Amino acid sequence: QSCGALDGAPAVLLLRTRDLFSLPFPLTRPVPTSLALQASLRGWRLLLLPAAFPLAPRPPPSPHGQWRAQEAARERHRALLELFGLKLEVLPDGQRRWHGCSKATPRCFGTVRAQTPQYLLAGRWTPPCCLRALRATARHVLAQLEAAGVRHWLEGGSLLGAVRLGDIIPWDYDVDVGLYREDVPKCRWLAAVATTGQPVEDPEGFLWEKATEGEFFRVHFSRANRLHVDLWPFYARPGGVMTKDTWLGHGQDVEFPESFLQPLGSVAFVGVVAKAPNDPRAFLEFKFGPGAIESPEYPNPQVRRLAQDVGNK
Repeated sequence: QSCGALDGAPAVLLLRTRDLFSLPFPLTRPVPTSLALQASLRGWRLLLLPAAFPLAPRPPPSPHGQWRAQEAARERHRALLELFGLKLEVLPDGQRRWHGCSKATPRCFGTVRAQTPQYLLAGRWTPPCCLRALRATARHVLAQLEAAGVRHWLEGGSLLGAVRLGDIIPWDYDVDVGLYREDVPKCRWLAAVATTGQPVEDPEGFLWEKATEGEFFRVHFSRANRLHVDLWPFYARPGGVMTKDTWLGHGQDVEFPESFLQPLGSVAFVGVVAKAPNDPRAFLEFKFGPGAIESPEYPNPQVRRLAQDVGNK
Protein backbone atom coordinates (compact mmCIF):
# COMPACT_ATOMS: atom_id res chain seq x y z
CA GLN A 1 0.00 0.00 0.00
CA SER A 2 1.11 3.54 -0.74
CA CYS A 3 2.20 5.53 2.31
CA GLY A 4 0.91 9.11 2.30
CA ALA A 5 3.82 10.42 4.34
CA LEU A 6 6.19 9.29 1.58
CA ASP A 7 4.03 10.74 -1.19
CA GLY A 8 4.27 14.32 0.02
CA ALA A 9 1.22 14.45 2.30
CA PRO A 10 1.54 16.34 5.60
CA ALA A 11 2.75 14.24 8.50
CA VAL A 12 3.53 14.59 12.20
CA LEU A 13 6.21 12.25 13.50
CA LEU A 14 6.33 11.56 17.23
CA LEU A 15 9.53 9.95 18.51
CA ARG A 16 12.07 10.36 21.26
CA THR A 17 14.77 12.96 20.70
CA ARG A 18 17.54 10.49 21.44
CA ASP A 19 16.15 8.11 18.82
CA LEU A 20 15.93 10.87 16.23
CA PHE A 21 19.52 11.99 16.74
CA SER A 22 20.83 8.45 16.86
CA LEU A 23 20.15 8.28 13.12
CA PRO A 24 23.07 9.11 10.79
CA PHE A 25 20.99 11.69 8.87
CA PRO A 26 18.29 12.83 11.32
CA LEU A 27 17.01 15.97 9.55
CA THR A 28 17.90 15.36 5.92
CA ARG A 29 15.18 16.56 3.55
CA PRO A 30 12.66 15.40 2.56
CA VAL A 31 12.34 14.52 6.25
CA PRO A 32 9.43 12.01 6.10
CA THR A 33 11.11 9.93 3.39
CA SER A 34 14.52 10.20 5.04
CA LEU A 35 13.22 9.09 8.44
CA ALA A 36 11.09 6.30 6.98
CA LEU A 37 14.07 4.81 5.12
CA GLN A 38 16.37 5.00 8.14
CA ALA A 39 13.69 3.64 10.46
CA SER A 40 13.06 0.65 8.19
CA LEU A 41 16.76 -0.27 8.27
CA ARG A 42 16.62 -0.30 12.08
CA GLY A 43 13.44 -2.34 12.20
CA TRP A 44 11.34 0.53 13.56
CA ARG A 45 7.64 0.50 12.76
CA LEU A 46 5.77 3.71 11.98
CA LEU A 47 2.13 4.17 12.92
CA LEU A 48 0.24 6.41 10.49
CA LEU A 49 -2.76 8.37 11.78
CA PRO A 50 -4.54 9.75 8.70
CA ALA A 51 -5.96 13.27 9.02
CA ALA A 52 -5.00 13.43 12.69
CA PHE A 53 -3.29 16.82 12.25
CA PRO A 54 -4.89 18.62 9.28
CA LEU A 55 -3.14 21.68 7.87
CA ALA A 56 -4.79 25.06 7.56
CA PRO A 57 -6.07 25.70 4.02
CA ARG A 58 -3.71 27.59 1.72
CA PRO A 59 -4.32 29.34 -1.58
CA PRO A 60 -3.45 27.10 -4.54
CA PRO A 61 -0.01 27.83 -6.07
CA SER A 62 0.37 29.25 -9.54
CA PRO A 63 1.26 26.78 -12.32
CA HIS A 64 4.84 28.08 -12.30
CA GLY A 65 5.05 27.86 -8.53
CA GLN A 66 3.71 24.32 -8.62
CA TRP A 67 6.30 23.34 -11.26
CA ARG A 68 9.12 24.84 -9.19
CA ALA A 69 7.95 22.98 -6.09
CA GLN A 70 7.78 19.69 -7.98
CA GLU A 71 11.25 20.16 -9.45
CA ALA A 72 12.70 21.03 -6.03
CA ALA A 73 11.03 17.96 -4.49
CA ARG A 74 12.44 15.70 -7.22
CA GLU A 75 15.93 17.11 -6.74
CA ARG A 76 15.76 16.63 -2.94
CA HIS A 77 14.54 13.08 -3.48
CA ARG A 78 17.37 12.30 -5.92
CA ALA A 79 19.97 13.81 -3.59
CA LEU A 80 18.59 11.81 -0.66
CA LEU A 81 18.89 8.49 -2.50
CA GLU A 82 22.42 9.39 -3.60
CA LEU A 83 23.36 10.29 -0.01
CA PHE A 84 22.03 6.95 1.25
CA GLY A 85 23.67 5.03 -1.59
CA LEU A 86 20.33 3.60 -2.78
CA LYS A 87 20.47 2.26 -6.34
CA LEU A 88 16.97 0.86 -6.88
CA GLU A 89 13.63 2.44 -6.03
CA VAL A 90 10.42 0.41 -6.24
CA LEU A 91 7.52 2.78 -6.93
CA PRO A 92 4.00 2.37 -5.47
CA ASP A 93 2.71 0.97 -8.78
CA GLY A 94 5.44 -1.70 -8.79
CA GLN A 95 7.61 -0.07 -11.44
CA ARG A 96 11.35 0.22 -10.80
CA ARG A 97 13.47 3.35 -11.01
CA TRP A 98 17.23 2.82 -11.18
CA HIS A 99 19.73 5.31 -9.73
CA GLY A 100 22.90 3.24 -10.10
CA CYS A 101 25.34 2.36 -12.86
CA SER A 102 24.52 1.63 -16.50
CA LYS A 103 26.39 0.88 -19.72
CA ALA A 104 27.21 4.58 -20.02
CA THR A 105 28.64 4.97 -16.50
CA PRO A 106 31.41 3.36 -14.44
CA ARG A 107 30.45 0.61 -12.01
CA CYS A 108 29.52 1.58 -8.45
CA PHE A 109 32.78 0.49 -6.78
CA GLY A 110 36.49 0.91 -7.43
CA THR A 111 39.39 -1.50 -7.52
CA VAL A 112 38.92 -4.80 -5.69
CA ARG A 113 41.74 -5.31 -3.19
CA ALA A 114 42.53 -8.66 -1.53
CA GLN A 115 39.34 -10.10 -3.14
CA THR A 116 37.34 -7.55 -1.14
CA PRO A 117 35.37 -4.79 -2.92
CA GLN A 118 34.67 -1.44 -1.29
CA TYR A 119 31.03 -2.20 -0.55
CA LEU A 120 31.96 -5.18 1.64
CA LEU A 121 34.27 -3.00 3.70
CA ALA A 122 31.27 -0.71 4.26
CA GLY A 123 29.14 -3.65 5.44
CA ARG A 124 27.04 -3.75 2.27
CA TRP A 125 26.52 -6.31 -0.47
CA THR A 126 26.73 -5.86 -4.24
CA PRO A 127 24.60 -2.90 -5.41
CA PRO A 128 21.51 -4.15 -7.26
CA CYS A 129 22.43 -2.22 -10.41
CA CYS A 130 25.81 -3.98 -10.48
CA LEU A 131 24.13 -7.37 -10.05
CA ARG A 132 21.78 -6.48 -12.88
CA ALA A 133 24.76 -5.67 -15.14
CA LEU A 134 26.58 -8.86 -14.11
CA ARG A 135 23.52 -10.97 -14.90
CA ALA A 136 23.13 -9.35 -18.32
CA THR A 137 26.82 -9.87 -19.11
CA ALA A 138 26.72 -13.50 -17.95
CA ARG A 139 23.62 -14.29 -20.03
CA HIS A 140 25.22 -12.68 -23.10
CA VAL A 141 28.55 -14.50 -22.73
CA LEU A 142 26.95 -17.88 -22.06
CA ALA A 143 24.72 -17.47 -25.12
CA GLN A 144 27.69 -16.53 -27.32
CA LEU A 145 29.73 -19.52 -26.16
CA GLU A 146 26.81 -21.89 -26.59
CA ALA A 147 26.05 -20.61 -30.10
CA ALA A 148 29.71 -21.00 -31.10
CA GLY A 149 29.95 -24.56 -29.80
CA VAL A 150 32.54 -23.70 -27.15
CA ARG A 151 32.60 -26.26 -24.33
CA HIS A 152 32.24 -24.23 -21.13
CA TRP A 153 31.02 -24.46 -17.53
CA LEU A 154 30.43 -22.27 -14.48
CA GLU A 155 33.46 -22.03 -12.22
CA GLY A 156 34.25 -21.13 -8.59
CA GLY A 157 31.93 -18.76 -6.77
CA SER A 158 29.61 -18.49 -9.75
CA LEU A 159 28.89 -22.22 -9.59
CA LEU A 160 28.43 -21.87 -5.82
CA GLY A 161 25.84 -19.17 -6.41
CA ALA A 162 24.08 -21.26 -9.04
CA VAL A 163 23.81 -24.30 -6.75
CA ARG A 164 22.76 -22.26 -3.70
CA LEU A 165 20.47 -19.69 -5.29
CA GLY A 166 20.28 -20.15 -9.05
CA ASP A 167 21.89 -16.71 -9.17
CA ILE A 168 25.04 -14.72 -8.49
CA ILE A 169 26.13 -14.73 -4.83
CA PRO A 170 24.68 -11.46 -3.43
CA TRP A 171 28.11 -10.07 -2.47
CA ASP A 172 30.03 -11.21 -5.58
CA TYR A 173 31.61 -8.78 -8.05
CA ASP A 174 32.28 -10.91 -11.14
CA VAL A 175 31.31 -14.17 -12.86
CA ASP A 176 33.73 -17.03 -13.59
CA VAL A 177 33.39 -19.39 -16.54
CA GLY A 178 35.78 -22.17 -17.55
CA LEU A 179 36.21 -23.28 -21.16
CA TYR A 180 38.34 -25.63 -23.22
CA ARG A 181 41.37 -23.72 -24.53
CA GLU A 182 41.24 -25.55 -27.86
CA ASP A 183 37.71 -24.20 -28.43
CA VAL A 184 38.72 -20.51 -28.17
CA PRO A 185 38.94 -20.08 -32.00
CA LYS A 186 35.30 -21.18 -32.34
CA CYS A 187 34.05 -17.93 -30.77
CA ARG A 188 34.66 -15.05 -33.16
CA TRP A 189 35.08 -12.49 -30.38
CA LEU A 190 37.63 -14.58 -28.50
CA ALA A 191 39.39 -15.48 -31.75
CA ALA A 192 39.68 -11.79 -32.68
CA VAL A 193 41.12 -10.90 -29.28
CA ALA A 194 43.54 -13.83 -29.34
CA THR A 195 44.72 -12.93 -32.86
CA THR A 196 45.13 -9.17 -32.48
CA GLY A 197 45.66 -8.78 -28.77
CA GLN A 198 43.25 -5.85 -28.89
CA PRO A 199 39.84 -5.44 -27.19
CA VAL A 200 36.78 -6.05 -29.37
CA GLU A 201 33.36 -4.49 -28.80
CA ASP A 202 30.49 -6.64 -30.05
CA PRO A 203 27.26 -5.21 -31.57
CA GLU A 204 25.51 -5.25 -28.19
CA GLY A 205 28.19 -3.10 -26.54
CA PHE A 206 29.97 -5.80 -24.52
CA LEU A 207 33.77 -5.49 -24.54
CA TRP A 208 35.89 -8.63 -25.01
CA GLU A 209 39.58 -8.46 -24.12
CA LYS A 210 42.59 -10.38 -22.87
CA ALA A 211 43.09 -9.92 -19.13
CA THR A 212 46.22 -8.07 -18.07
CA GLU A 213 46.74 -10.41 -15.10
CA GLY A 214 47.47 -13.54 -17.16
CA GLU A 215 46.36 -16.02 -19.79
CA PHE A 216 42.60 -15.62 -19.66
CA PHE A 217 39.87 -13.45 -21.17
CA ARG A 218 37.47 -10.91 -19.74
CA VAL A 219 34.13 -9.64 -21.05
CA HIS A 220 32.97 -6.28 -19.69
CA PHE A 221 29.42 -4.94 -19.50
CA SER A 222 30.66 -1.99 -21.61
CA ARG A 223 33.72 0.16 -22.25
CA ALA A 224 32.66 2.47 -19.42
CA ASN A 225 31.29 -0.11 -16.99
CA ARG A 226 33.92 -2.71 -16.10
CA LEU A 227 31.66 -5.27 -14.43
CA HIS A 228 32.78 -8.47 -16.09
CA VAL A 229 32.81 -12.19 -16.74
CA ASP A 230 36.22 -13.93 -16.55
CA LEU A 231 36.78 -16.73 -19.08
CA TRP A 232 39.41 -19.27 -17.99
CA PRO A 233 40.92 -21.46 -20.74
CA PHE A 234 41.61 -24.98 -19.38
CA TYR A 235 43.27 -27.89 -21.14
CA ALA A 236 43.80 -31.54 -20.26
CA ARG A 237 47.28 -32.72 -19.34
CA PRO A 238 48.33 -36.38 -19.30
CA GLY A 239 46.37 -38.34 -16.75
CA GLY A 240 43.05 -36.65 -17.49
CA VAL A 241 43.61 -33.62 -15.24
CA MET A 242 42.36 -30.15 -16.25
CA THR A 243 44.86 -27.35 -15.79
CA LYS A 244 45.47 -23.79 -17.01
CA ASP A 245 48.37 -21.38 -17.44
CA THR A 246 47.38 -18.67 -14.94
CA TRP A 247 46.81 -19.19 -11.22
CA LEU A 248 45.94 -16.19 -9.06
CA GLY A 249 46.56 -17.81 -5.70
CA HIS A 250 42.92 -18.33 -4.69
CA GLY A 251 42.41 -21.33 -2.43
CA GLN A 252 39.88 -22.94 -4.77
CA ASP A 253 42.02 -22.34 -7.88
CA VAL A 254 43.24 -25.93 -8.37
CA GLU A 255 43.53 -28.57 -11.05
CA PHE A 256 40.70 -31.11 -11.23
CA PRO A 257 39.80 -34.38 -12.99
CA GLU A 258 38.42 -33.97 -16.51
CA SER A 259 35.78 -36.54 -15.59
CA PHE A 260 33.79 -33.70 -14.01
CA LEU A 261 33.27 -32.37 -17.56
CA GLN A 262 32.53 -35.63 -19.39
CA PRO A 263 29.71 -35.19 -19.93
CA LEU A 264 28.83 -31.64 -18.93
CA GLY A 265 25.75 -31.08 -16.81
CA SER A 266 23.52 -28.04 -16.38
CA VAL A 267 22.25 -25.74 -13.64
CA ALA A 268 19.90 -22.76 -13.40
CA PHE A 269 21.78 -19.46 -13.30
CA VAL A 270 20.72 -15.79 -13.75
CA GLY A 271 17.48 -16.78 -15.45
CA VAL A 272 18.95 -19.25 -17.96
CA VAL A 273 20.17 -22.84 -18.00
CA ALA A 274 23.98 -22.79 -17.81
CA LYS A 275 26.52 -25.54 -18.46
CA ALA A 276 28.14 -26.94 -15.32
CA PRO A 277 30.24 -29.88 -14.13
CA ASN A 278 28.20 -33.10 -14.06
CA ASP A 279 28.41 -33.36 -10.26
CA PRO A 280 28.37 -29.76 -8.98
CA ARG A 281 28.47 -30.69 -5.29
CA ALA A 282 31.46 -32.98 -5.66
CA PHE A 283 33.20 -30.42 -7.90
CA LEU A 284 32.66 -27.60 -5.40
CA GLU A 285 33.76 -29.69 -2.42
CA PHE A 286 36.83 -30.78 -4.38
CA LYS A 287 37.73 -27.11 -4.86
CA PHE A 288 36.43 -25.41 -1.70
CA GLY A 289 36.29 -28.27 0.79
CA PRO A 290 33.45 -30.21 2.48
CA GLY A 291 30.31 -28.22 3.27
CA ALA A 292 31.13 -25.42 0.83
CA ILE A 293 27.55 -25.14 -0.36
CA GLU A 294 26.02 -24.96 3.14
CA SER A 295 28.71 -22.71 4.66
CA PRO A 296 28.81 -19.36 2.83
CA GLU A 297 31.69 -16.97 3.48
CA TYR A 298 33.19 -13.85 1.94
CA PRO A 299 36.09 -14.33 -0.52
CA ASN A 300 38.71 -13.19 2.01
CA PRO A 301 37.60 -13.77 5.62
CA GLN A 302 40.89 -12.30 6.89
CA VAL A 303 39.70 -8.89 5.65
CA ARG A 304 35.99 -9.21 6.48
CA ARG A 305 33.82 -12.13 7.55
CA LEU A 306 30.19 -12.79 6.70
CA ALA A 307 29.42 -13.04 10.44
CA GLN A 308 30.15 -9.32 10.77
CA ASP A 309 27.12 -8.57 8.59
CA VAL A 310 24.83 -11.53 9.25
CA GLY A 311 24.45 -12.16 12.95
CA ASN A 312 23.31 -15.78 12.82
CA LYS A 313 26.07 -17.06 10.50
